[in-house]
Amino acid sequence: MHDKRNCTEAVEVLYHYLDGHLTEERRILIQRHLDDCPPCLDAFDFEADLRIVIAHKCREHVPEKLRMRVAEAIREMRDGGGRGGGLGEPPPF
Repeated sequence: MHDKRNCTEAVEVLYHYLDGHLTEERRILIQRHLDDCPPCLDAFDFEADLRIVIAHKCREHVPEKLRMRVAEAIREMRDGGGRGGGLGEPPPF
């Protein structure tokens, strides 16, 4: 039987554990708990998998045509030929 208090603590620091923001001592304590507690390990696995899915879904894919148009617009602004008349002199600070 697992100590509910340890489970509550493990779940509370799960994100810190995943982010590597725990001290070595605390990380080892949480790892030992995860090794001995299948329900908390399942929670950990779910959160870790969820992070991977979110990371894949949140990648931005910029179409090459748009990338080229932006690069061209930047070049035009630098050369002074764009609608804005170029970047001109940098502002005084």
